[in-house]
Amino acid sequence: MMTKPDINWLSDVNVFAVNRLKAHSDHSYYESLEEAKNANPMPMRCGLNGNWKFYYSNNPETRPEKFYQLDFNCTSWGDIQVPGHIQLQGYGNPQYVNTMYPWDGLQSIRPPEVPTDFNPVGSYVRYFDVPENMQDRPVFISFQGVESAFFVWVNGEFVGYSEDSFTPAEFDLTPYLRDYENKLAVEVYQRSTGSWLEDQDFWRFSGIFRDVYLYTIPEIHVSDIRVETDLNSTFTKGTLSLDLALFTSGHLGKIVGELYDAAGTLIATTTEKEGANGKRSLTCSVESPKLWSAENPYLYKLYIQVFNKDGRLVEVVPQSIGFRKFEIVDKVMKLNGERIVFKGVNRHEFHCRRGRAITKEDMLWDIKTMKQHNINAVRTSHYPNQSEWYELCDRYGIYVIDEMNLETHGSWQKMGAVDPSWNIPGNKPEWQDIVLDRAISMYERDKNHPSILIWSCGNESYAGEVILNVSRYFKSVDSSRLVHYEGVFHNRDYDDTSDMESRMYAKPADIEKYLAENPNKPYISCEYMHAMGNSLGGMKKYTDLERKYPMYQGGFIWDFIDQALVKKDRYGKEYLAYGGDFDDRPTDYGFCTNGIVYANRKLSPKMQEVKYLYQNLKLLPDCTGITIRNDNLFSDTSDYDLEIILYHEGEELFRDILQVNVAPLSEGRAAIKWPPHIFRKKGEYCIHASFTLKKDILWAKAGYEIAFGQYVFKEKGEEETHIPQGKFKVVHGDVNVGIHGKDFSILFSKQAGSLVSLNYFGKEMLSTPIAPLFWRATTDNDRGFSQGYHSGLWYAASLARKCEKIEVKEEQDVIRIAFTYKFSIHQKIEVKHIYTVYPDGSISIKSIYNGADNLPQLPIFALTFKVPADYHLLEWYAMGPEENYYDRNNGARLCIFKNNVSTNLSDYVMPQESGNRTGVRRVSLQNSDGFGIKIVAVSEPLECNFSPYTAFELENAMHHYELPNIHYTVVTVGMQMGVGGDDSWGAPVHDEYLIHSNQKLEFDFIIKPIHSN
Repeated sequence: MMTKPDINWLSDVNVFAVNRLKAHSDHSYYESLEEAKNANPMPMRCGLNGNWKFYYSNNPETRPEKFYQLDFNCTSWGDIQVPGHIQLQGYGNPQYVNTMYPWDGLQSIRPPEVPTDFNPVGSYVRYFDVPENMQDRPVFISFQGVESAFFVWVNGEFVGYSEDSFTPAEFDLTPYLRDYENKLAVEVYQRSTGSWLEDQDFWRFSGIFRDVYLYTIPEIHVSDIRVETDLNSTFTKGTLSLDLALFTSGHLGKIVGELYDAAGTLIATTTEKEGANGKRSLTCSVESPKLWSAENPYLYKLYIQVFNKDGRLVEVVPQSIGFRKFEIVDKVMKLNGERIVFKGVNRHEFHCRRGRAITKEDMLWDIKTMKQHNINAVRTSHYPNQSEWYELCDRYGIYVIDEMNLETHGSWQKMGAVDPSWNIPGNKPEWQDIVLDRAISMYERDKNHPSILIWSCGNESYAGEVILNVSRYFKSVDSSRLVHYEGVFHNRDYDDTSDMESRMYAKPADIEKYLAENPNKPYISCEYMHAMGNSLGGMKKYTDLERKYPMYQGGFIWDFIDQALVKKDRYGKEYLAYGGDFDDRPTDYGFCTNGIVYANRKLSPKMQEVKYLYQNLKLLPDCTGITIRNDNLFSDTSDYDLEIILYHEGEELFRDILQVNVAPLSEGRAAIKWPPHIFRKKGEYCIHASFTLKKDILWAKAGYEIAFGQYVFKEKGEEETHIPQGKFKVVHGDVNVGIHGKDFSILFSKQAGSLVSLNYFGKEMLSTPIAPLFWRATTDNDRGFSQGYHSGLWYAASLARKCEKIEVKEEQDVIRIAFTYKFSIHQKIEVKHIYTVYPDGSISIKSIYNGADNLPQLPIFALTFKVPADYHLLEWYAMGPEENYYDRNNGARLCIFKNNVSTNLSDYVMPQESGNRTGVRRVSLQNSDGFGIKIVAVSEPLECNFSPYTAFELENAMHHYELPNIHYTVVTVGMQMGVGGDDSWGAPVHDEYLIHSNQKLEFDFIIKPIHSN
């Protein structure tokens, strides 16, 4: 009896797959051994990607209901690219929401109801001929990803229906096909019962966004493979077992497996045995197998060869094999016998133009970037990724938490408050099958990837029997992996769901409390370090736990890439847009920009800190050598050169390359042979030590630096008293005090209460008077903490002040002028700027703050001024080269580096404080002719920033296109609080990185003129 499609399936929790084929492993297959070894695209697969005819409807009532019929003419329809999202190709609008459901406040519905007045429908049509090599053979179609529910017809006949946006849906087309001019019709709905289970923190799209292809099979076909590897207790003997399911229209002769090592040497041959239910199995042993790990992702290749009864080879399946053992031993997760630490990220599949329709090139960029920055693990937040991603993780070496497509955040947490009154799936038995189906589809497809160590039962869906049963399912089918679920944190009745204690955004103190109380489970943070905008401050507090507690086993930064989409402003210029920019409501605005990589796949400066804190090789130099701590589990340091560079005041004095081999999980020492008398000069020295690759590898070129350490020290000597030479005259006017000398003229205004003119070589450097500054442009974390509410009075203090006292004192060869400021926010607050002018035109500036009790934290204590924008070339001797802050400068190094004022501003999607450097010894600002100023620290290194915009211009812009044209370079010198990063919705910056307002603060520096010669 033929099934008749029913639109009511969209809201029927019991109907989520009609005529859909059983899920199976994602292996490829060929008709010859040569084809299999070449690993070219499968000849028995024919892609249907490309241009399809398309019609968009806002709701089911307005859709062209009979479009699938053969005589329905769709030639006048528009076009759409597959794979791709409907909303990114000119139909409808994308919508970004985080935890609430996208219809919240628009439709009053509860699960499993779906909206009726706005439920966009995409009607797709594609005509195709059956390829010659598929004619007279079974033909199937595979949809790798369709969001969120769809019906399929071929030649007017209903084929099937499926939900679950992120796992394949396959159907048998054989009964409906003719050789030529087949009409394929697909009707995609944005909302369905599945939408209640797909409330992830992402853009809400719909459409066919992954590959679509036809495929055929040989007369005897391995339809499913289950690979199992086991190791003995000493990891010296491996056993490989495979269960094979066959689809056969012919007569089987035999199945032979040939196992090759990575060099292509045949090491084992095995012949199949028939098991229960017609399943076949292959088994072989491997002596002293090379083990798979992220450090050395060693893969064997098994070629499964299927012969028919006539002895003819009909199919070859190439299958990658990784021998590894992952288990909990004494409450610690171990890989191949060693305690593992996940140095991970959460990763959405995302591209700024294509949304989640990403390409292999995108994936390659991602995985190489991860490897280059010491990231060893990824959580597929919060859905199964494209199959190719797991193949890359197998090959490149990335540990994977594979997460099923489940999140029901909006059903139990509202504006942060836990309210599971109508939570799904909870303990509702009617939701069990649809949820378990998602787990089965993920497991069956992905089960043979050695990179996957942990199955995850989804994300942020509270807890209950339904999810507990998912965990039981994973454990029943796979003893080689562990099961993860964080949601039991909110309901400990279901603690057995997860093999590990997993938390989100737990503070370091909370993690330590858990670990100090003799817990039963190892700990991971499945999400931590919310990297929204200028963030990731205090990350070291987490990574320091790795050595302190064996049961602390790392975490996964939220997240890898900003989810921002390319859009055009009203003048046609492209920019990166966030929630709300597409008139999408409701929305969570900029909360989608949490990446350590920008949406255009450029590195953010946060990655500098990640790379350093995640490095397994710790380099601790001192004056006599380098201590090397190798935290790798399995790899020594023989693949690297140890490069040593000695700097004096930023200038290189000596460079050498050492060879040192430190075994894994051990410590070593390399002595440095310095040239005689190399430390004879007084001043600051810095030793840089780095491990660089000796030769090209899969993810980086020879010479790439993978680990770094530095040691800064000073050599004392006889103080050289530098007396500025020259003469100047002082002019005391009624309003101004002028100091004039050779090639300089300086003017202090009693009326303005500040330095108002700094003229060197006939060029005016100051566009505005120097003023104290207490406010930085609010970062995303500041905004989440409500910095504007708590500390907003410092914004006001930065806008206006009253100069209450002016002191002028002439001494031999110098003149000192001091301005004392008072502020309306508190009568006791006082700032004093003391200027000392020398005969060569250089100026020493000391800024002193006297605080008061009962005032909020200071975002920044600095002074700021503008110079003409022609002065835009920067050369620093500071901590760099990337932007860094008080709580995010572990990965920075003391060095000389150059950049430009315009590029010093970081590309955070929402304008905010950025571009700061800590540890500034000196920095020069010049125009293209070589004129400018140099800022030199006096007592202690400074923090400095150079920006095209003031803090207030950045504060008041929601997008970069709202910023004014560039007229100035804004110079800011002083100190500021850290940026934080524990979360972006209330977590404060850690106390030691704050600036408390009740203390005395001061800093000083010198401004010197720079001449082109």
